[in-house]
Amino acid sequence: MEIQSVKQRFGIIGNSPVLNRAIDIAMQVAPTDISVLINGESGTGKEIMPQIIHNLSHRKHNKYIAVNCGAIPEGTIDSEFFGHEKGSFTGASESRKGYFEVADGGTVFLDEIAEMPLQTQVRLLRVLESGEFLKVGSSKIQKTDVRIVAATNKDLPTEIEKGKFREDLYYRLNTVPVELPPLRKRREDILLIFRKFAVDFSDKYRMPPISLEDDAQQYLVSFDWPGNIRQLRNLTEQMSVIENRRSIDAQTLAKYIPRDGSRLPAVIAKDKSSGDFSEREILYKVLFDMKNDMSQLKALVADLMNRNSSISLSDENEAFVKNLSKEVSVPQMRSFEEKPRNEHLEYEILQAEKEQEDHFNTHEILEESLSIADNEKELIIKALDKHNNRRKKAAEELGISERTLYRKIKEYDIP
Repeated sequence: MEIQSVKQRFGIIGNSPVLNRAIDIAMQVAPTDISVLINGESGTGKEIMPQIIHNLSHRKHNKYIAVNCGAIPEGTIDSEFFGHEKGSFTGASESRKGYFEVADGGTVFLDEIAEMPLQTQVRLLRVLESGEFLKVGSSKIQKTDVRIVAATNKDLPTEIEKGKFREDLYYRLNTVPVELPPLRKRREDILLIFRKFAVDFSDKYRMPPISLEDDAQQYLVSFDWPGNIRQLRNLTEQMSVIENRRSIDAQTLAKYIPRDGSRLPAVIAKDKSSGDFSEREILYKVLFDMKNDMSQLKALVADLMNRNSSISLSDENEAFVKNLSKEVSVPQMRSFEEKPRNEHLEYEILQAEKEQEDHFNTHEILEESLSIADNEKELIIKALDKHNNRRKKAAEELGISERTLYRKIKEYDIP
């Protein structure tokens, strides 16, 4: 089968050499049972490659299962992958088959493989090496014949260095790597993809398709597209629905992809707990700034003592001393226009340093009591008590995923 026919069959738009190379590798490896690792940024369309590999292989008549590893809670991921026996854990009212048992003879696509917990990585490695696995709560070894295709938008060697991904699993998955290029490395395809999306949304919303004027085309092609094809699709849909004028110029296009400010047209929701941590970070920054002010004061005073003559402060240092005196209640410093007595100067220096150190030490005690881990553990315990140890409800109360809650309970050894 030719590359062009594969593109038509799977709806792939573009003629970039780097894209054609990725498709060619997928076509060559498809008839084998070799594991494939697909690398690419978010939004590049990595989910298309395992479909090509499966449909061009001898497994095409068997099951194809796509799994997002980051979307499954850590406490249930082993059950989802390998199945479980009745009564193996709370809520297991009956036996269940996992993905590897259901897809026997077929293909399993593991998207976002870097999000898989280390314990599950060990079990996956056993499947890759021997085709064997154990159901949760069972001691009976089962065999499966599945082909595994994995994908990630992270740099796995870096994840290995951080201790978040197993090196032996990486080499088993990375038998044949397929690199899917970002949109900025296939700029010649941007206008083709835009026209395809414009026609699709024209049919969907029953309105004339939008088109780009020359200056808008240049603007579109020169943009880096950090969100890749997904971002381009969203932008095209927005303009198709919002803009009454169907011919788009650069000025109109700039409203959706401005050169300065946010590069992504979509608003990304933040974790609910991030606000609390940002407040703490601000507090820490204030405390560290106070400590730096104290160090600067000591350096300034030391410089004054070393000169031990008619002392005159620069405008910058004089302003700094005045501001610092207001903040830490340091007594008003004498005029340095005349030569001061050394004994009196040393007395004022010691008094200023003592008051500044006392003031900062008070905040150091406050900093020590602001342990994020302790506060986080206390909040988790309170949420679990409030909902009678129902972890799903507690996770909703805390604004985190159930998978994250399982990990935190294990990390803080909460009974």
